[in-house]
Amino acid sequence: MNKYYLLAPGPTPVPSEALLAMAQPIIHHRSPQFKPILAEAKEDLKYVFQTQNDVLILASTGTGGMEGAVTNTLSPEDKALVVRAGKFGERWAEICEAYGVETINIDIEWGRCVKPEQIAAALDRNPEIKAVLIQAHETSTGVKFPLKEIGDVVKDRENTILIVDAISALGAMEVKTDAWHLDVVVAGSQKALMLPPGLAFVCLSEKAWRFNENSKLPKYYFNFAKERKALAKNQTAYTAAVSLIIGLRETLKRIKQTGLEKIIAHHRCLSQAVKTAVQAMGLKLFTKENPSEILTAVEAPDGIDAQDIVKILREDYGITIAGGQAQLKGKIFRISHMGYVDEHEIIMVIAALERTLIKLGYKLTPGLGVKAAQEVLLSHLSCI
Repeated sequence: MNKYYLLAPGPTPVPSEALLAMAQPIIHHRSPQFKPILAEAKEDLKYVFQTQNDVLILASTGTGGMEGAVTNTLSPEDKALVVRAGKFGERWAEICEAYGVETINIDIEWGRCVKPEQIAAALDRNPEIKAVLIQAHETSTGVKFPLKEIGDVVKDRENTILIVDAISALGAMEVKTDAWHLDVVVAGSQKALMLPPGLAFVCLSEKAWRFNENSKLPKYYFNFAKERKALAKNQTAYTAAVSLIIGLRETLKRIKQTGLEKIIAHHRCLSQAVKTAVQAMGLKLFTKENPSEILTAVEAPDGIDAQDIVKILREDYGITIAGGQAQLKGKIFRISHMGYVDEHEIIMVIAALERTLIKLGYKLTPGLGVKAAQEVLLSHLSCI
C-alpha cells in the first residue's frame, strides 16, 4: 500500500497540530469558548495579509470570496478591467458577467505576464472603469503578476479599486496588502494556509469599504458589511466553520513562529530546486515569464500525454500532482511546492517523476533530476 502525498496546488498537506486541533469535540459558534479562538485567528490573519484592516472569515471556498469581492464593491452595468491570463483570470470575468458587470478584458497568452503599462493604458482609455481584477498568481500557468507596480498604477485613481485573487499566493509569496495599495485581497484555506478547503478570507481597504457603501449588486450570505459588524464582536454573521477556524488558529500560529520572510524564502528554495531538476531532465518549463515560487508548470515531452504522468504518479507512487486545465489538459503537468511541503518530498517527487517518464518511454538517465535538485537544496543548506 502506498503512502499518499499531496503536491497539487490545493488542497495541500495539513500539519499534524492543526489536524489534532480540528479533531477535538465541536463547540458552539456563539459560545464563550469560541470567541477568543476567532479573536486570535482574526488578528493573526492581519499578519499574513500584512494589513491593518479587518480580514473577513467566510465559510466558503475561495471562489465564494471572489464572488463576494465583486458583489460587495460594484453595481449593475459598472465596468471592470479583467486580466485574463489563465483559467482563474477567466473566472473573474465569468463572475462579473453573471452579475451584469461589463468587462473590458486584457487577454494575455497563457504562460506570459501582464505588464503594468497595459493596465495603465486601459484605464486611461476607459476612466469609467470601477475595478481592476487580477490574480497575484495564476495557478493554471505558474505566472505571478507584478502586484506592487499594478498597485502604483491604480492607487491614485479615486474611482477605481484593485481586486486581487491571492488564493494560491497568500502565505507563500510576498503579498503586501497595505504597502502595495491592494484594495481587496481574497485568499483560501486550502493553499499555503495549510488547511482543508472550506474557508475564504477577504481583506478590504478603506477605499474599498467606500465602494461597498455604494454597491447595488444583490448580496445576502456574502454580505461584507454584515460580516465586518459581526467580526467586531469576534463572531461571524452566520454559522462559523468552527473546526476549520480552530485549525486556522494553529496554522497561523505556526506561520508567525516561523516568520513570513523565512517561509517565502523556503518556497523560493523549493521552487528553484524543482525548476532546476526538471530542466536537467531535458523538460521545458511552460511558464515563459515571471515564474512563481508556488508551483512549477512543465510541458510534457513530445508523444507523452501529461495526464498519463499524473495518473502513474498517483497510482504507482501515491503522489498527487496536477495536470493542465482547459486547453492545456494533456499538455502540461504542475508540481506544487506550496504550504506544508519539505525538501524530502521534493526529492521524492523528482525521483518518482524520473521513473514515470522512463516507464512512458522518455529517454532519461536516472538521477539527473534528483542530483540537480539536491545541489540546489544543499546550496541553501536548509530552506527553513
